[in-house]
Amino acid sequence: MKKSLLAILAVLAIVSMLFAISGCKKETEKTTAAEPAAVELPSFVFASDATWPPMEFVDDNGDIVGFDMDLLDAVADAAGFEYEVQNTGWDGIFAGLANGAYDAIISSVTITDERKATMNFSDPYINAGQILIVPAGYSGGETLADFAGKKVGVQQGTTGDFAVEDVPSVDRRAYDDVGLAVEDLVNGNLAAVVCDSVTAIDYVAANENFKGKLEVLGEPFTEEEFGVAVQKDNAELLALLNKGLAKVFANGTQAKLVDKWLR
Repeated sequence: MKKSLLAILAVLAIVSMLFAISGCKKETEKTTAAEPAAVELPSFVFASDATWPPMEFVDDNGDIVGFDMDLLDAVADAAGFEYEVQNTGWDGIFAGLANGAYDAIISSVTITDERKATMNFSDPYINAGQILIVPAGYSGGETLADFAGKKVGVQQGTTGDFAVEDVPSVDRRAYDDVGLAVEDLVNGNLAAVVCDSVTAIDYVAANENFKGKLEVLGEPFTEEEFGVAVQKDNAELLALLNKGLAKVFANGTQAKLVDKWLR
């Protein structure tokens, strides 16, 4: 009897030890299992001259907003990267890119062969040709050549500036900011202003200071596509931008942003 009892107790002791060992093993496995490593997204710095509503501008809260900013946010989300935006004056924006002050420029930058020589461009994300803004009630010719001998304002260094330079008969007046040119137009100091159609529509239709005072003349006289300018050696960012742009075009985000900002 004693032997049977001792045998039973021995079996129970062995079973208890096995459970204890098993439990320790499971607990050890649970506590030592590696946590999934957090994925660190690449991060880039973009420059933008935030004086071009509705594409990029500073709102009442001091934030840079507009079509380009919403597009960049959607592209970054779709492609998987983080970013920050620096508000940078147009006159030195391309030199800053070349010097490595930032990785890219998103600022209504027209893709040109001349610019391609020193920087790369993403796929185009919108087409915006140059157009004339004139005082409301204007009557006269609708081409740039029709303004021969008259003062026409441009923002220096833009493709609108280049277009006016190609018509020597026009009295070209260059400004640091297109808004200053538009103000001079309203004040009667210019006959017209040349800028991209996106910016022109904003000044004529959306800017409270100029409503009813200006009109867009005719149709755009150039075909111009905007792209994100990227440092020549930054293949990683260029690939991510094109990946993200393809997605936002495919899922309709780009079209929604056009409706939001440019209609």
